[in-house]
Amino acid sequence: MQNLQGRDLLTLGELTPGELKDVLDRAVAQKQARKMSQKPPVQSGKAAALIFMKPSLRTRVSFEIACVDLGMHPVVLGPNDAFSREETVHDTIKVLERYVDVIVLRTFAQSHVEEVALHASVPVVNALTDDYHPCQVLADLLTIREHKGDPAGLTMTYIGDGNNMANTYLIGGALSGMNVTIATPAGFETRPEIVTYAKELAAHYGTGAKLEVTTDHRAAVAGADIVVTDTWASMGQEAEHAARVAAFAGYSVDAALMALADPAAIFMHCLPAHRGEEVTNEVIDSAQSVVFDEAENRLHAQRAWLSLVL
Repeated sequence: MQNLQGRDLLTLGELTPGELKDVLDRAVAQKQARKMSQKPPVQSGKAAALIFMKPSLRTRVSFEIACVDLGMHPVVLGPNDAFSREETVHDTIKVLERYVDVIVLRTFAQSHVEEVALHASVPVVNALTDDYHPCQVLADLLTIREHKGDPAGLTMTYIGDGNNMANTYLIGGALSGMNVTIATPAGFETRPEIVTYAKELAAHYGTGAKLEVTTDHRAAVAGADIVVTDTWASMGQEAEHAARVAAFAGYSVDAALMALADPAAIFMHCLPAHRGEEVTNEVIDSAQSVVFDEAENRLHAQRAWLSLVL
């Protein structure tokens, strides 16, 4: 087990393949122990600031329970509690780090969480930004490992917007050796610099992951081991919803599309799902769907991370 004490989690790219495996191994062990009513090593007397500049269900509850499981005190702060009253980020963080042992931030700009990490002397966790969602992909890799085994050599096809999930899946694939294809409508592609970054990670670590982007979602799904999608309009894009639904017409994951994947393929979605848009009821409620295992694994992946960095 490599030493992750004091480390930040900002994009997932901060980890090596070995460190990623360590986090997943710890999550597996702690999940099993929890089912047997065994507690993980406690972080008695420690506290976490959980700051949510965006609404949250799964992230907030899973982090709060993870903290309680570890014997920590979670302090939940909303947009009117932190980074308000025109106080600088520097000053806010210099106050918070005197009170807490880790800062978890769900916000808009990636530059915001990076600025927090720059000033903080305690570990900082990106709980979602417009560009990356590392906590979710840790949970997703854990879910894939449970249902399909080692992600290395498997093929994931992501269908939808080239958003923070698409960006982070590319990094997760690069580190784990999982092949990832991002299929989006024209004009909604993942940014080229992020694709290049992920490919450079895969080459640097020699994981063998094949990372591709395309607009041909049907060809991308053919033979895939994992099919995943996300909402077409993320938080902050509500005004674009109608236009995006029109632009993404035909990109819904339905039974016909799933039939192109490997017969043993699993379906994933980070939730919340807009049923009837990016996914149909017959897929998300099917035996191939593992979305609620995936949601549960947010708790186990995040608890593992907290226990390692503290």
